[in-house]
Amino acid sequence: MSDMIPAPTGATRLYVIVGDPIAQVRSPAGVSAAFAARGHDGMLVPVQVASGDLADFLSVATRLKNLDGIVVTIPHKFACYQACASATERAHFLRTVNLMRRRPDGAWHGDMVDGLGFVGAARAKGIDPQGTRALLVGAGGAGSAIALELVEAGVRELAIHDSLAERRDALVDQLNRLGKASVRTGSADPAGFDFVANATPAGMKDGDPLPVDVARLAPSTYCGCVITKPEVSPFIAAARRIGCVTGTGTDMYQQHQSIMVDFLLGAEGV
Repeated sequence: MSDMIPAPTGATRLYVIVGDPIAQVRSPAGVSAAFAARGHDGMLVPVQVASGDLADFLSVATRLKNLDGIVVTIPHKFACYQACASATERAHFLRTVNLMRRRPDGAWHGDMVDGLGFVGAARAKGIDPQGTRALLVGAGGAGSAIALELVEAGVRELAIHDSLAERRDALVDQLNRLGKASVRTGSADPAGFDFVANATPAGMKDGDPLPVDVARLAPSTYCGCVITKPEVSPFIAAARRIGCVTGTGTDMYQQHQSIMVDFLLGAEGV
């Protein structure tokens, strides 16, 4: 991958991905290569910034004349939303951003595309969420974005399961106010669902419990997961043994990358 990325020059446009920790992120090489493939002299570099230092970082970043975009990871998505002068409807709805693009006036425009990558991965496997009954496990940042995107994609019903009841109930109420799908509280039982999404870290560490009772999965159910390490999470491995069509966190990331590049270069159609 690295031989596809030209060496930076004084004219190279700078993009940063900010988080704490940051060593685990995969975007820098892929996004920088995608810039080069599109003929754009730009480079994405990782920066590790603690929450207490984020305001200072953003203050400096806004003054850097050759910095055109910021990719936002944990734990900064809410604080960076507040630093945006404008944002997409979905970012406003979720009150988080994972992308910031420099506006002509120097301020920041934000978007939140975690859900787009997840649903895009399902569509790439031939699965259309429209009209399905979906179960989502995890109502955090990524889970909220996936929930919104599933509702926008036209699911008939969305059940949400999260160990933090308050967070789950707030998301159910918020989505029901859209009036687009029946959204309710779910459980770890996936029986009767056409689409099951894991948006929790369960499966990243050995011995983690599975996000759903896989013995209750039907072979016709699509199973998607946000985890990229391990490449095939225990949940996805179990779903494949049953015969389910699956989407991994890597599948989600591959969809995500082109969406990110579109946004950072101002080429997206949304």
